Amino acid sequence: MKASELRSKNVEELNQELVALLKARFGLKMQLSTQQSTKTGDLGKLRRDIARVKTLIREKAGQ
Repeated sequence: MKASELRSKNVEELNQELVALLKARFGLKMQLSTQQSTKTGDLGKLRRDIARVKTLIREKAGQ
């Protein structure tokens, strides 16, 4: 997910995106813990996407 795509969204849309990413992270962590998946790199990508969304939410809230 690119930051330029996220910047065009408003705070409500960013919050919805954050919830979706958190659910995806939870699901991936469960798959990894039960050894249903071996895609450990996806967890890092999700963490960075979550951080991007949280940063943009804070930036837009400060304006």
